[in-house]
Formats: sequence, C-alpha cells, structure tokens
Amino acid sequence: MATSPLPDYKVQLIEHAMAVGALKFGTFTLKSGRISPYFFNAGLLCTGPILATLAGAYATTIVEAQSSDSNSSPIPDFEVLFGPAYKGIPFASTTALLLYTQHRIPVGFAYDRKEAKDHGEGGKMVGVSVQGKKVVILDDVMTSGKAVRGAIDTVKENGGEIVGVIQALDREEVGQDGVSSTVKEVEGLVGVGRVRSILKMRDLMTWLGKNGMNKELDAMRDYWQQYGLKN
Repeated sequence: MATSPLPDYKVQLIEHAMAVGALKFGTFTLKSGRISPYFFNAGLLCTGPILATLAGAYATTIVEAQSSDSNSSPIPDFEVLFGPAYKGIPFASTTALLLYTQHRIPVGFAYDRKEAKDHGEGGKMVGVSVQGKKVVILDDVMTSGKAVRGAIDTVKENGGEIVGVIQALDREEVGQDGVSSTVKEVEGLVGVGRVRSILKMRDLMTWLGKNGMNKELDAMRDYWQQYGLKN
C-alpha cells in the first residue's frame, strides 16, 4: 500500500478531528456488526477551528476534483453545494464561504428540512434554488449510502442535477456481500469518478505510521485485510 506523504490539509483534519474526539482509534462496534479499530463522528466537528479546517479541506478537495490533472473524471463547474440536514448544513455553508475566500469560486448553498414547512415559504428546501442547476453534495461518511441516496433524490425532485459527491471520509470497505462498494454504487447514479473524499482509510494508516502508533496501525491493517476494498 502506498505511503506517500499526506498533504497538510489532510494532516490538519486528522489531528483536529482527534483533538475534539471526532476521530478515535480503539475498538468500536458498527451498525453493520463489524468490529472496527477506528470511529469517525462528524457530529463532533462543531467548533470554529475544526469547521474552518474541515471546510478548507472540502474546498481543496473540490478544486482538486475539478482539475484536468485528476486521475478520474473531473467534477464539472457547478452552482450549488447541498448539505443534507442536519450535519451537512454547516458543512455546506462554511465550504461555500471558503470556496470563495480561498479560491474565488462563487457558489450558493442549500439544504433540506427533515419535515416540510407548511407556512411562510413552505416546502423542504432552504437556501438557493437548485432548479436547473448543477449541484455537488457534501457527505460525512458513506456506510450503506442510504443518506446520500436520499439527498440525491431530494435534489432531483427539486430540479437539480447532481454532478458530484464529496465525503469527509471514505472507509474503503466492501459491503456485506464482500464484493460491492457503496462508492461505486453511488457513482452509478452521479457518474464514474465523481464521488470523492477528503480522507481515505489508507490516509489514516499513513498518519498512524508516520506518528509511531504501531499498535493502532496493526489493528487497521488487520481490518483492511478482512474488509478493505481491494482495487
């Protein structure tokens, strides 16, 4: 497995996430029943400094995904960032801000409500309209992919076109059948190469190795051998 040095924005996100307890190494039982050596809880990414780090990382990942030098199909220019309620709301708003202040890319942001509002402007959507616009969805971690599929449906129902999905962490795991990949399934909906991530499981392993956390690294390697998505 490649161990190229991690770029600063990935290192900063890992270290800031660990500092607030959003990323932990240990023993954790997932909803799938798998015993994982690490756990990521995006709900704890809720302070000014960590949101600035996360939004900057999302923005950088988006810019890199739009580059013609990318190894996969580039994400095209788009007009709206969509953050699924509730975790995705601050992710979309802060990333829209950082895309403009750091990269001079002006986009709007939108999000949905869990329940439709029956007064005022009504409906489930809040923010800029997605009607007739190209949209990128921000996600935290895909497990079954249920949440991101719901977001894709919501945007489409409101007239938007999904041109990309950016997740904070790709666990790079096979599904329960030992073969399938949620990322590949979602790419079937939005386009090959248009599901990207800030971090991958292999990035966490690289960071552990660089920081001498060999016990945690060994546990991650064992988990990778059992559940990792092999290219």
